[in-house]
Amino acid sequence: MVTLAEVAQHAGVSASTVSYVLSGKRSISAGTRLRVERSIQELGYHPNAGARALASSRSNIIALMIPLRTDMYVPVMMEIAIAVATTARAHGYDVLLLTGEEGPDAMRRVTGSGLADAMILMDVELDDERLPLLRETDQPSVLIGLPADTTGLTCVDLDFGATGALCAEHLALLGHRDIAVIGEAPAVYERHTGFAERTLDGLRSRSRELGLRVLHRPCEGGYDAMAVTLARILDERPGTTGFVVQNESAVEPLLALLRQQGRAVPEDVSVIAICPDQVAVQASVRLTSVAIPAQEMGRQAVEQLIAKLDGHGKDEVILLAPELTVRASTGPAAS
Repeated sequence: MVTLAEVAQHAGVSASTVSYVLSGKRSISAGTRLRVERSIQELGYHPNAGARALASSRSNIIALMIPLRTDMYVPVMMEIAIAVATTARAHGYDVLLLTGEEGPDAMRRVTGSGLADAMILMDVELDDERLPLLRETDQPSVLIGLPADTTGLTCVDLDFGATGALCAEHLALLGHRDIAVIGEAPAVYERHTGFAERTLDGLRSRSRELGLRVLHRPCEGGYDAMAVTLARILDERPGTTGFVVQNESAVEPLLALLRQQGRAVPEDVSVIAICPDQVAVQASVRLTSVAIPAQEMGRQAVEQLIAKLDGHGKDEVILLAPELTVRASTGPAAS
């Protein structure tokens, strides 16, 4: 392993000069800085993380809290996490992944130990128990998600309220009047997870304005659970002609069950999914959908965090506008 002293000898400067170039604590002439940087590159020198942290009072690590629950669609969460890691690396930061469900205890461990310079929180609930501690600490943070009270917080998310409204508008324009929302697993709503609650609020509010009737039923996903949920929906609202699905694992079972019942998509019923584009285009019927901009959410969260670390960030809420892509699964309501 190349040492700092070897870099200094190669560049023809003192070890302290190399240290100052790395830390930026003192002004170094452009020529000397360039010579040191060339030596670092040629020798393949990597500063010791512990020593660098002591010298700069920074760890150059961002903590990412991402509880991996069985009732959540993990591929989306991981796509966001990869975007966070990639963007952080471009800024010279590594990512510490916290995947447990410890909540405030994990936050205290990270903030109290100096393991990370900043923190990004995912899977945000409307009344998230982590937020009081987050507001108390001086450590920069960003939420990927939106709680009920955003005071003193920086949040990045898809505008799920507008997403729900957009789905209602699309179905209303096609003449549908009875809409069923097949939602996430019941536990997601029991936790009052922000994205699910906001989607439902936006859809219901816009549906009232448009004169639509809405029935919401959570679903665990999978064929058996979807069969029970669909039977319940059609028993309660046999005239249902529009479905909005916010549950990736329920998409294909729903399409299969509709086929078995002789209900053609989109001639008899229309289906909109709130899901990644990959899920929508690979379904047995190419789905009209509102995409989850996972990569952009992760990227923006890191950019906001870096701005805070650099001393010029501010608390704000950034909501990404939803985009609905019309494909083969929606059409005019059957007369």
